[in-house]
Amino acid sequence: MKQDLAPAERRLTTFDYVLYTALVLSWSASWYALSLQVGTVAVQTSLFWRFAIAAIIMWAWVRMKKEAMRFPLKLHLAFSGMGLFIFCLNFMLFYYGSVYLISGLLSVVFSLASIFNLALGFLIARRVPRGRVLAGALIGIAGIAFMFWPEIANQSWTGNAALGLALCIVGTLSFCIGSQISASLQQRKIPVLAASAWGMTYGAAFSAIMSLALGNSLALDFSPVYLSSLLFLAVVSSVIAFWAYMSLIGRIGSGRSGYATVMFPVFALIISAIFEGYTFPILAIAGLALVMLGNVLVLGGGKSA
Repeated sequence: MKQDLAPAERRLTTFDYVLYTALVLSWSASWYALSLQVGTVAVQTSLFWRFAIAAIIMWAWVRMKKEAMRFPLKLHLAFSGMGLFIFCLNFMLFYYGSVYLISGLLSVVFSLASIFNLALGFLIARRVPRGRVLAGALIGIAGIAFMFWPEIANQSWTGNAALGLALCIVGTLSFCIGSQISASLQQRKIPVLAASAWGMTYGAAFSAIMSLALGNSLALDFSPVYLSSLLFLAVVSSVIAFWAYMSLIGRIGSGRSGYATVMFPVFALIISAIFEGYTFPILAIAGLALVMLGNVLVLGGGKSA
């Protein structure tokens, strides 16, 4: 009989790579869709509609698969934690932080999720990170810094830039705390779809409450640009991406799954090169090589279950 391995020790299967690719591509394209929503509707309102739509789709999926929909109150505390940390605070803090920071630095900060996930896994569950995974994450973050170095070097640290950096770091930490909650739920055999549906439901509710508390309306912008970007973010960047991410957490561990936050800025630049004429300077090419090396270290190796 083969020994069951912990997710962080298991060799990736073809399906794991499919999930990982879907996740990276979905999140890479989300930045452009987000840029189409800035300034038209309050961020809390946009988040409410994004995750309300995503939750409805998730619930339909749960219903179609005939999975459980009712859970004890104790589990709802975990679901609400996922909703607050992943589907609410994470996005809001990054939105407000982005007002003061350049996009390149935002990518570097969010790529720290790969390290934060490993650290939280050790602190909470005493999961000791594998050396090659930790090394790969550090190399990948260095690669992202190389790719965006011209922007980072021009970042002014006067005024509110430090506040913006702090908000984004807390936003990344919030994302990782939610990831650890998801990991604990999967260890308790709670289905990914149902957990995600409840998490998005709570996240939408928290965003609506915050929006109304700040005096914002929940009214939508019905322009074709806003609605199309909203639907893309709800369906592709939320339903597909977070289902893939949550599934990967249970299959390969939160540390290796978190490396997707290092990969998607790379694909975002590739998308920019295709549609907006971005050209890779020498430093960016060197950074790309480091990111890919880190990817090999993080995802490669492992043992067959």
